[in-house]
Amino acid sequence: MKLSSLFSFMVSKNALFFDLFAKDTANLVEQSKRFNQLFLTSDKNELGNIIREIRDFEHKGDEITHQIFLELADNFITPFDREDIHALATSIDDVADYIHGCASRVQLYGVTEFSKSMELMSEVLLKQVMEIDSAICDLRNMRNAQRVRDAIVRINSLENHADDIFDEAIARLFAEQDNALVLMKQKEVLSGLETATDKCEDVANVLESILVKNS
Repeated sequence: MKLSSLFSFMVSKNALFFDLFAKDTANLVEQSKRFNQLFLTSDKNELGNIIREIRDFEHKGDEITHQIFLELADNFITPFDREDIHALATSIDDVADYIHGCASRVQLYGVTEFSKSMELMSEVLLKQVMEIDSAICDLRNMRNAQRVRDAIVRINSLENHADDIFDEAIARLFAEQDNALVLMKQKEVLSGLETATDKCEDVANVLESILVKNS
């Protein structure tokens, strides 16, 4: 194989992984947008529709993750370390899983009234996911490393903000809610939201590892 042909082959294989990651995070953004809408609706029918859409996005994410793993198994040429590709795909998939898991709790527990804190945390989560999507796009070119680092900082800062909202919401819940069953349901949903924001931080940690190894 000529050197020029080999170079073109390597570039195409690298592009394949970045295309799949971009597809994965774009799907995650759409899932997060619908998840945010979940906490803004009071229509029970619409609530069910949104939860089904969130599930569908999660299934689509699973398919993309599986495709990344298949490509990882079949190709020896990768844009960065194989274990980092696996970790990045897994961490993105975890965010989608926990979003779906939290939405499922809403349906399972029959929660139809949402606090302002839930709305705020879902907004923070959406902002984190949009930063992840932006960072993945910039990861294609290591000359954009500083932009990726800036996104990582914002993701971590947003996670800290989500923790503050969660702590205040839990304190308020225990101080004001007398119905133990309602308290339990509300706490479970809040905990699901908080865990989802934590998973975004896990994605940021993987991105940081990739930058360190390739700097």
